[in-house]
Amino acid sequence: MGKKRRTRIISWCFYDFGNSAFTTLVVTFIYATYFTQAIAPDEITGTLLWSRGISISAILIALLSPILGAMADQTGLRRRMLISTTIISVAATILLFYPTEGMIREALILFVVGNVCYELGSVFYNSYLPEIAPPEKVGRISGYGWGFGYVGGLIIMFIAMVGFVNAEIPWFGLARDGEHIRATNILVAAWFAVFSLPLILSVREAPRKGKGSLGKVINDSFNQLKDTYQHISNYRQIVRLLIARLVYNDGLVTIFAFGAIYAAGTFDFTFEEIMIFGVVLNVTAGLGAFIMGFFDDRLGGRNTIIVSLFGLIVATLGALLATNKTLFWASGILVGIFSGPNQSASRSLMARFIPKSQTSEFFGFFAFSGKLTSFLGPLLLGIFTSMFDSQRMGVSVILVFFVLGLWLLFRVDEEEGKRLASASSSAT
Repeated sequence: MGKKRRTRIISWCFYDFGNSAFTTLVVTFIYATYFTQAIAPDEITGTLLWSRGISISAILIALLSPILGAMADQTGLRRRMLISTTIISVAATILLFYPTEGMIREALILFVVGNVCYELGSVFYNSYLPEIAPPEKVGRISGYGWGFGYVGGLIIMFIAMVGFVNAEIPWFGLARDGEHIRATNILVAAWFAVFSLPLILSVREAPRKGKGSLGKVINDSFNQLKDTYQHISNYRQIVRLLIARLVYNDGLVTIFAFGAIYAAGTFDFTFEEIMIFGVVLNVTAGLGAFIMGFFDDRLGGRNTIIVSLFGLIVATLGALLATNKTLFWASGILVGIFSGPNQSASRSLMARFIPKSQTSEFFGFFAFSGKLTSFLGPLLLGIFTSMFDSQRMGVSVILVFFVLGLWLLFRVDEEEGKRLASASSSAT
């Protein structure tokens, strides 16, 4: 592997290292919990409202990701789109510092904008994987990215815990009236901005055929999507993978969005305990993604996903049946071990299946599959929580998504998917 390729791989991994701060502190462990306990009137209402914010984000991402991916392939503007979505996400995250008690609408609008742009940026980021990774090392390099991302999440969690959440006197003279919690959003934004720079500075795009007016670019992009839909049978293993992922990813989205909320509301976790919980989950998830990346290259992405889904089913059952914090901790650690490999192997398997000339478009479909119905998990969790006045009943919906997704994944033929991708790439 040449020095230039290694540099691009390291730069690519640094983007994951940086953007993981958003999912770790904002979506999962800190801001989500702060919203339900301090901005919303009560935890049940807060859980319901937060679920709607997640659901709206998912719908917007599902609508926007395929067309923006196609536009990136048509125009060679992938790098610019990566920069734009990153900047908007960072700006929205900074502004999350300002909403306080009762400012529900403002908080949710800013969160939705930041979350949508974070996910759209990931479309363009993921699309670089087939270009920077040798075919025989796609699994482990995808695993490096996820593992490095979890390391970033671990470090940012530690900084937030020491300097803001747990500190008797928070850094920068922040008051312990919620200001110190909200300030973690500024920390996230700075972290994301700094560590996105290596990838942004190291990649260049050659202009492609989609030149002309904005209207023409959009029209050409829609025509490309239309052509892909018309010939989708040529990529039947991609379709099967995306359908399976559409389901099992709902379970992951819901766990990430409501794990800390569930810990706080059902098991009375304090902010300090949630932070420690987050640290442990990041360590186990990073190790899982890194180690199983080698398993991925040896035994295949499909088998890696299957193993991870069995682990996540066991973990979810444990969290539902747990009667004390110790059992919940054990279940949480299992979630960490298997969530990283699940995401990493899903990405690497997709990278093996796609034609090289349409990486952004197909990773747009990848994001689409991750979000098309991902509003269902949070929405159903919120409805069940409200209906039964129980977070435990709400979390039970996650199990259904994992079991059904596993069943659908058994229909995916990895070897055929790779052959179809190779044939399509050769034809172009």
